[in-house]
Amino acid sequence: MSRLVARKATRKVSSVRFYSIVHDVPRVAGSLSQSPPPPAPESQSVFEQAVYATGARNSWTKEEISQIHQKPLMELAYAASTVHRRFHKPSAVQLCTLMNIKTGGCTEDCSYCAQSSRYKTNLQTTKLSTVDSVIEAAKIAKANGSNRFCMGAAWRDMRGRTRGLKNIVEMVKGVRGLGMEACVTLGMLDKQQARELKEAGLTAYNHNIDTSREHYPNVITTRSYDERLQTLENVREAGIHVCSGGILGLGETPATDHVGLIHTLATLPEHPESFPVNKLVPIKGTPMFGQDAVKLEDMVRCIATARLVMPKTIIRIAAGRVSMPESEQMLCFMAGANAIFTGEKMLTTDCNGWEQDKDMFERWGLTPMQTEASKLVEVQAEPKFGASSFAHLKEAEKAGEKAIEA
Repeated sequence: MSRLVARKATRKVSSVRFYSIVHDVPRVAGSLSQSPPPPAPESQSVFEQAVYATGARNSWTKEEISQIHQKPLMELAYAASTVHRRFHKPSAVQLCTLMNIKTGGCTEDCSYCAQSSRYKTNLQTTKLSTVDSVIEAAKIAKANGSNRFCMGAAWRDMRGRTRGLKNIVEMVKGVRGLGMEACVTLGMLDKQQARELKEAGLTAYNHNIDTSREHYPNVITTRSYDERLQTLENVREAGIHVCSGGILGLGETPATDHVGLIHTLATLPEHPESFPVNKLVPIKGTPMFGQDAVKLEDMVRCIATARLVMPKTIIRIAAGRVSMPESEQMLCFMAGANAIFTGEKMLTTDCNGWEQDKDMFERWGLTPMQTEASKLVEVQAEPKFGASSFAHLKEAEKAGEKAIEA
C-alpha cells in the first residue's frame, strides 16, 4: 500500500512543468487598445521616450529619429505595435477610396507620375468629372465600407480655376452629406481656396512631400519643397486635416531620406492627421520606370518609425499595395499601419478590390474603422462591406425601380 502511494506521489511531482513559460492564470477582461504605458525607466534613451510616450511630440531631431529608425527591425516593429495599441484600436483599419476626378495634362515634371504632360505614358487626358458622377461613385464606396472618399485632380495649382473649385465644393458637400469624410488633392492651394474648401466641409487635404528635402530635387524640379510646405500650412490654418506622406522607391537612401521625410512632417506645428506611405508603381514612359522596388524591410521600418514618432497619426498603405502579398500587408499593419485605399482604381494605377480586402479582413479579424469626422455628419452604424462594385449597385437600383413600377 505504501508503495502505491509513493508511486502516485512520484507521478504527481514529475508532471510539474519546471521549465514552462506558460502561466495558466485567469485572463482579466479589458481592451487591448489604448492601454496605458508601463512605468518608464528613470533614465530614458530616445527609443524609450518614444515607446513610453503618452502624447505627440514635435521637437524631434533627425539624429533622434535616425536612432529609432536603425533599431533592429524585430525590436522596432514590436515597439511600434505596442505604441499603436496605446493610441488606436489595433484591429480597426480605415477604408478609403480614391477617385481621379481629372486625369492627365499636368505641367509638373514629377518623375514618377503618369499624369505629367512631359512624359509619353499613353494616358488619356480628361476634363473635370461631373458632380453627379462623383457623388454616385462615393455612394458605391460607402456601400462597400469606405468612410473616406478622396478626389484627385492632376493640376499644379488652383489658380484661375474658379469654376473648377466651385464644382469641387459641391462634390465635397455631396460626399459629406453621405456621412463620409471628404479628402481632395488638387495641387498647390492658397489660403482663400483652403477656406472655401473648409466652409464646404472638407475633412482633409492631401499634399505629399514625397521624400526628404535633400533627395527632392532628384525627383521634382517644377515645384519646390517649401511650396509644398506652404500648402500644408494654408490647409492647417484653415482648420482642415493635413494628409501628407511620401513615396518609397524613388532612388533614395532609406537610412537618411526616409528619416528626413518623417522628420519634416513630425516637426510641423501639428502632426499630419494621416501619413500615406506609397510604394512606387513604376510606369513606362516616366523617368522612374526601371527603379528597383523598395524592399519590404525598408517599408516596414519606415511605417514603424513613423508610428513611434507620430503616435496619433493614421498611417495609410497607399499606392503599390496591390503588388504586396497579404503576408507583407499584415506585417505593415502589425508595425503600425491602420488605413488603406480600396476600390476599383487608385488614380491611374490598379488597386486592391473591395471583395479582396473583405476576405483579408475576415481572415485576420480586422474591422473597418469608424472615425469622429464621419460621425460629425450623421450617426453611423459600424461600417461593413456591402455592394461589391459600381455595376452591382446599378443592378440593385434598377431592381428597386422595377419593384416600385410593379
